Amino acid sequence: MSDLSEITDANFQQQVLDSELPVLVDLWAAWCGPCRMIGPIVEQLAQEYDGRLKVGKLDVDSNPVTPTQYGVQGIPTLILFKDGAEVDRAVGVRSKKQFQSMIEPHLG
Repeated sequence: MSDLSEITDANFQQQVLDSELPVLVDLWAAWCGPCRMIGPIVEQLAQEYDGRLKVGKLDVDSNPVTPTQYGVQGIPTLILFKDGAEVDRAVGVRSKKQFQSMIEPHLG
């Protein structure tokens, strides 16, 4: 099983922007019901795309700088980064298939 990376304000540059692989960042909070609903889907995506996509979670309560920097207004928000730039974003609950449709075009 691949691990989800814990992404923080402090390691965002290294974990996301400097990553060789595309990175899917799940911005979430422990108190957020919809975030918990999509949690298992995010974990499945991390397993399925292991080696081709890095998947990480950023707790917005503990790390307020990054969500503000990227204009995140609601959670869950999943942002896909490639080569250090945001290439796609999904806000709210989505199906696994919808997330796959978002990810697939950006994999090498």
